Amino acid sequence: MKIILRRTAISLFFLLVCPCALWSQQATTTRNVILRRDPSTSSPILDHLSRGARLTLVDATADSGFYHVRTENDLVGWVWSKYVSVSPTPPIPPSPPPPPPPGTCDDTLWNHLYHPHRLIVHQQCTSVTGTIVDATAGGEHDGVRHENDGDTHGWLKVDPEFQNLLNSGNTNHEGGNLVFEIVCRFHVSQPADAVTACANYKDHVTLPAVGSHVRIVGTLVQDTFHGQWIEIHPVTSITVVP
Repeated sequence: MKIILRRTAISLFFLLVCPCALWSQQATTTRNVILRRDPSTSSPILDHLSRGARLTLVDATADSGFYHVRTENDLVGWVWSKYVSVSPTPPIPPSPPPPPPPGTCDDTLWNHLYHPHRLIVHQQCTSVTGTIVDATAGGEHDGVRHENDGDTHGWLKVDPEFQNLLNSGNTNHEGGNLVFEIVCRFHVSQPADAVTACANYKDHVTLPAVGSHVRIVGTLVQDTFHGQWIEIHPVTSITVVP
């Protein structure tokens, strides 16, 4: 699931210290450009942007000649940086949302995320109910994929009142399910930065059996790589509910 992208130390430090923050620097296109899924001219096309289109930078540093951006229509992708004019000074960010009730979510889990810059936070702390679905088609006894960075990749068939949380990425790539990731649950087999993220930490989240009706508490985010689906990542707790 993970695509390893190099980022500057400043960007990583900023996002690790304040994971809910996003680069809010504004930019505009200087000519007609293509919005792509990944920073490559061979990557699939997401949209065609006209000259003067307004963008928000997800990351202030270009990668392989591309800026990671968000459009006014909330599409997230990559555009060729030479055709983007970046505003010299970022606007004053809006006031942060009020913190969640004490003890609801464990914000320290962000210290153990591998490449948190790829995630856009939709809700800093949320609670969603549904039924755990086997995301491995019988390939794993616990019903979750064992990712190379140590995280789970599980599926939750959400209850009807939470269907509005899903997007086309969940529908087209994740069987119509909400993805949930418990960080640092398994052995890490990715490069050193992933090992470092999980160093001296082992998760304490209980993972009920496939078919259990549960409540999952954690941060609701959009993974801007791959299918750009919605997920709970990191997961603070999973409890069985009636």
